[in-house]
Amino acid sequence: MIECATVAVRCRPVCLLRKTFIAGAFLSTIAMLVTASAQSDYPNRPVQLIVPYGAGGIADVGMRILADQLTGRLKQQFVVENRPGAGGIVAAKAVASAAADGYTVLMTGNNNAISASLFKSLPYNILTDFASTSTTSFFDLLIVTRAGSPLQSVEDIVKMARVNPGRLNIATINPGSTQNLAAELFRSVADIKVTIVPFRTSPDMATALLRGDVDVAFEFYAAIRGQIADNKVIAMASTGRKRTAYLPAIPTVQESGIKDFEVVSWNGISVPAATPSAVVQILTRAINEVLARTDVQEKVSKLGMEMRGSTPEAMTERMKSDIAKWAAVIEKAGIPKHD
Repeated sequence: MIECATVAVRCRPVCLLRKTFIAGAFLSTIAMLVTASAQSDYPNRPVQLIVPYGAGGIADVGMRILADQLTGRLKQQFVVENRPGAGGIVAAKAVASAAADGYTVLMTGNNNAISASLFKSLPYNILTDFASTSTTSFFDLLIVTRAGSPLQSVEDIVKMARVNPGRLNIATINPGSTQNLAAELFRSVADIKVTIVPFRTSPDMATALLRGDVDVAFEFYAAIRGQIADNKVIAMASTGRKRTAYLPAIPTVQESGIKDFEVVSWNGISVPAATPSAVVQILTRAINEVLARTDVQEKVSKLGMEMRGSTPEAMTERMKSDIAKWAAVIEKAGIPKHD
């Protein structure tokens, strides 16, 4: 009897430990099921889409088209909130510190790749503090001049620059913008000496071009389509790999003889890095589905924009590639880094 009692006493802690373990495992399983359930019905409330530009620009327009489509597809409101300023840092910092639940998402893209090399330090790492979902929008630049200019092609630009080194002026908006860095890349790849003149805004640049203060400009179609339609400005080339759908008669820079030149600005949707993969998959699938719609493609084509989705992996690789590309351009051009 004494021996049995001793065994019973010795077993009691083991039994309690086993019961505690089973209870803990049960509670953990319940928590996992609740989390999985919450993810599977995502979204079950409105989603905030942070755009690092002011309202009305081409990037903002693209995001509003996407938000409207996702609202219809996922049956919850996708609300665009504009947070411009500081090279997109304000917007990115806000999303990086938001809850990683898929209810605060960020428009990222080429601007973030540029900022990674243009600023001495950033309060986040675009590659490690965020997870990609899908690309959304792509924008070629145009090389344009005023109507009546003696320059009618990329070949004319290169020829004039070589006959008169340093005298030809190329207009862009502010240093570090995609337009500005595209002009820097063009100068480098074409191996010509030209003066790049930055302007504060696109309208300021267009006014200078029309007055003849500058010879050529690098700009997105959306910013100058009115002047092109009125035949005040002519497009000499587009900067992408293939001709644009909105100006199919205009050759690319590569077709014009500059073989190693390609610039396409782009946007995508990123979320905080710890966002559950199930939520990322839902967003990625929905973005790809809505962007493939014929009505969406017809609408954005008129705006000088191409919208297409991707895998998260492809978007991340695009970001890495562009960071390396623009870092090299910034270094070669000697553009000072911002604080």
